[in-house]
Amino acid sequence: MIAFVDMHREKFGVEAICRILSATECGFITSRGYRAAKNRPASARSVRDEMLAEEVQRIHQANYSVYGVRKMWHAMRHAGWNVGRDQIARLMKIAGLQGVRRGRKPVTTCSADGDDQRPDLVERRFVADRPQQLWVADITYVRMLSGFCYVAFVTDVFSRRIVGWAVAPTLHTESLPLLALEHALQSTGVSRNESGLIHHSDRGSQYVSLAYSDALLAAGVTASVGTVGDSYDNALAETVNGLYKAELIYSKRIWESVSEVELATMGWVHWWNTSRLHEALGYRTPANVGATYTHTTTTAPATV
Repeated sequence: MIAFVDMHREKFGVEAICRILSATECGFITSRGYRAAKNRPASARSVRDEMLAEEVQRIHQANYSVYGVRKMWHAMRHAGWNVGRDQIARLMKIAGLQGVRRGRKPVTTCSADGDDQRPDLVERRFVADRPQQLWVADITYVRMLSGFCYVAFVTDVFSRRIVGWAVAPTLHTESLPLLALEHALQSTGVSRNESGLIHHSDRGSQYVSLAYSDALLAAGVTASVGTVGDSYDNALAETVNGLYKAELIYSKRIWESVSEVELATMGWVHWWNTSRLHEALGYRTPANVGATYTHTTTTAPATV
């Protein structure tokens, strides 16, 4: 009501607006009440909201302007602000801020023909007690103006750290998932002496191929394949893929070639692996993993 009077007072005057509003069902306000409300000192809540709104905008912008209410709530608490989730939602609504929403995506997994005898050693329990105990791998596509390219990720379940990745214009096993696996093996130093490492994936033809199976066997890594056949069999890898596309590719809409998508991947992997917000979100930070678990990806480009 006060805002409505402020909007039209220069044209009609305060008394006339208040008199018409009081004669209708739109509301009741007197000119004296309006002036009292305008001269009333700001409440403690409004003062705090004004201060928090600036901090919400700063933190939201610092995180690529992609965080929604839940992540902004964790980020604010991680920054030392004792705020509630509903309060963050209200402040973001006032400031006109919102997170990036994921859209629907086509199915990119082509199941291999024939029965696969490898067991499902994970059974949808994506937990690990140490680094290099459980890896999850998956492939996602990135839509560009010139067509599609594909990105393969290998993620360590213990630290939620991307240990290997690759970008290619095709889904061929030799040019995409194998490159990501080799990157993961080199960046973590896994050898045949590494005991108990499990590599989990869906039943995509690339991951159950002979070449990929031989690479896992040569590295002394135990293969695990989801048996049910839906996205929950490899839910953690699906989450990493979805966040990558939603937060740094489709939200920016600036990638037009494979080389540019590769730069985006490099920057996003670096940000994902070094973000301090993992601690606030309940993840273990890379610092907790130890000096022997250091990723060697290229530093993020300034544009990312």
